[in-house]
Amino acid sequence: MSLKKSILVIILVLLIDQITKVYIKTHFTLHEELPVFSWFRIVFVENKGMAWGFELPGSYGKLVLTLFRLVAITGIGYWLYDSVRKNSPKILTFCIALIFAGAFGNIIDSILYGVLFDASTNINVASFLPENGGYESLFYGKVVDMIQFTFYDDILPEWIPIWGGSHFSFFDPVFNIADSAISVGVFLLIIFNKKAFPKGNLT
Repeated sequence: MSLKKSILVIILVLLIDQITKVYIKTHFTLHEELPVFSWFRIVFVENKGMAWGFELPGSYGKLVLTLFRLVAITGIGYWLYDSVRKNSPKILTFCIALIFAGAFGNIIDSILYGVLFDASTNINVASFLPENGGYESLFYGKVVDMIQFTFYDDILPEWIPIWGGSHFSFFDPVFNIADSAISVGVFLLIIFNKKAFPKGNLT
């Protein structure tokens, strides 16, 4: 896949990711939910850490993670450039572009959202470029998540050993388009490993 097509994939993912995040941030109160189907909900949450809502402990955990992301995306960017330069299989280049776009999408939140928006609360919707400044300093922004697929949320049948009769929910994490792009990219690399890396060639 050419560099132009790779950049197009990245731009498309970033646009969808950032448009959905800005819309949710400026139209939903924190933790507000919008049921779409019984198994799919729009839920506005924010996290200071990694994909799928995970966080690093400590006051400097957020800064460390943001700096790590910058280093990581530099490496991914070079991997993408090198793959295009070496005319690697299209599936490999496409997957790297997805992973790069997803990582970059969450970096935008981490670096800029703290200064671009005021705080979201359970009663107030955040505004863009508030007069009194943002809710945090540069590099300390929170990542906006909003997609939740809960495929099972009920009481388990009594016949199931140990857990029978207990409440169980499957797949509770709330995520965003950027997380999805990273996950799809990694998943496709696993599924099409032989096509992406023919004859064991990792580049």
